[in-house]
Amino acid sequence: MTLPVLAVTSGEPAGIGPDICLDLAFAGLPCRPVVLGDRDLLRARAAALGKAVQIVDFDPDSPHHEAGVLEVRHVPLRVPCEAGRLASENAAYVLELLDTAYQGISDGLFAAMVTAPLHKGIINDGLPDGGFFSGHTEYLADKSSTDQVVMMLAGGGLRVALATTHLPLKDVSAVLTQPLLESVARIVHADLRDKFGIAAPRILVTGLNPHAGEGGHLGREEIDVVIPALETLQAEGLDVRGPYPADTVFQPFLLKEADAVLAMYHDQGLPVLKYASFGRGVNVTLGLPFVRTSVDHGTALDLAATGKADSGSLIVAVETALEMTGSCRAAQAV
Repeated sequence: MTLPVLAVTSGEPAGIGPDICLDLAFAGLPCRPVVLGDRDLLRARAAALGKAVQIVDFDPDSPHHEAGVLEVRHVPLRVPCEAGRLASENAAYVLELLDTAYQGISDGLFAAMVTAPLHKGIINDGLPDGGFFSGHTEYLADKSSTDQVVMMLAGGGLRVALATTHLPLKDVSAVLTQPLLESVARIVHADLRDKFGIAAPRILVTGLNPHAGEGGHLGREEIDVVIPALETLQAEGLDVRGPYPADTVFQPFLLKEADAVLAMYHDQGLPVLKYASFGRGVNVTLGLPFVRTSVDHGTALDLAATGKADSGSLIVAVETALEMTGSCRAAQAV
């Protein structure tokens, strides 16, 4: 049986990314997870952690799918790395991991991309003047010439997508327009259908304001933006419901009738999901022309090379990517 080959970027080298990637060698996953990173860094981290992992160079024609063996696509560090100590000189290395994974997907070498955490601040410190890196999601959208992507986290029995992502709270209302909300909902609907295999997705949509605006007494965004968007989408045949107050939408009797919740901003929906699933949650980028999942945590510099990092989220991210690639193949076969 030919196993799917997945690219796993090891992320910020000074963080826990290399540590948790090593655990893929023992995860018993029904795929070939190929870690993109510096082979010497991975070997050094394995030695420091006392993990008996055999690092081998990735060879598409000679798979090493056995316990304790980790296939690595070697990408060299720019400068030596010390666990817990950031170096802006390695910003280009971290971006090369993403570029290599994307190129491999474009060439048909990899079926999906799974990403370990990176550190946006140190990447920006290492970019030439005028350069700016806002995150995995935006970078991959630009690489693939994708006009719009949507951030969704999954875990703890929940899927929560976001209409807006990394914005100051004071800017959310101005950005949240009816066309934006409609296009986000269409992307969520399409990827739940095509990448998760849900034939008729049901999406619960939150309001922006407390009590979903309380009929305009606590804000008009629901009246002026959210409700008109839902009416347009419903007329197109999408099963979108709301707007629900964000403090009551996460109730079991509502969630059992839904496949995802669409929240208006980052900290409206994600605290609930992360409470329910932290350490086992997955970040999924919807709207890309390929499958990309990620861990739900950061670089945890203080845990690097200590043996205290939990690889659970990375393993679930690989499992989710496998599930999604299977659903994609099934959708294409219909």
